Amino acid sequence: MSVRPLLVSTVLCVLCNMSPLFAADQPPQALLTPPLGKDGAPMVEVTASSFPMGVPHGDRDGGRDEYPRHDVFVDTFFIDKFEVTNGRYLEFVKATGHRVPQNSKNPTRNLWQGDTIAESLIDRPVINVDWFDAEAYCTWAGKRLPTEAEWEKAAKGTADRRFPWGNVEPTVKHLNFNQRWIGEKTLMPVGSYEAGKSPFGAYDMAGNVWEWVNDWYDARYYEKSPAKNPKGPDNGVKKVIRGAGWQNETPTVRIFTRVDSDPTIRNESTGFRCAADSK
Repeated sequence: MSVRPLLVSTVLCVLCNMSPLFAADQPPQALLTPPLGKDGAPMVEVTASSFPMGVPHGDRDGGRDEYPRHDVFVDTFFIDKFEVTNGRYLEFVKATGHRVPQNSKNPTRNLWQGDTIAESLIDRPVINVDWFDAEAYCTWAGKRLPTEAEWEKAAKGTADRRFPWGNVEPTVKHLNFNQRWIGEKTLMPVGSYEAGKSPFGAYDMAGNVWEWVNDWYDARYYEKSPAKNPKGPDNGVKKVIRGAGWQNETPTVRIFTRVDSDPTIRNESTGFRCAADSK
């Protein structure tokens, strides 16, 4: 028997047997044209399916509020490809007269000069915005803040993974993290990390800035979360931020890290991105 046909046959069999493994970690191809909000920000489609939310089985790290791992079905939606930038936020301020981003506790961390910004800030994520600022922007743009489940699915894809890019430990090629404040250059222009994008094509879902989501925070919410389109508690005291920021180290840049935050706090490490329903 010829060795070459046998080798080809063996390779084909291996590939056929392995393909479901790769397919299980890849989201379906986008089918809809992403909406274009008033801000003109590009969006990516996150197709309807179930995904594993929370700390993967077998992992021993994570806070009490990140358990139990549970499967959640989320309908198709769209999410901003990038974190909202200073340039886009400036257009919102000009159009609405909304207050400018300012640090409520440390004015040395402000980056805007009144209602103007340096050109070097245009493509860097906006900071010093609270939850209400973020909500106001998304509403103006014809969008909304993502739910916590939507945010995690957009970051994780449909398979268990620790980081948006997979399970490889973070490096400076994946995200902006483990930094000290040095002014505007602490932040990187959005979309700088091609190697760190999520399976759905969203950038900076880890690092750069923390991101507000719509949900109120409840440390035990995962124990009672609906299995379809969870929207978080009906009320609460603090809101959830996800994704870690420029100052975080490896243990907290995992996808499933949850942090509660005063919705009125404005600081140099928190921004946001918007979402939209499919139509």
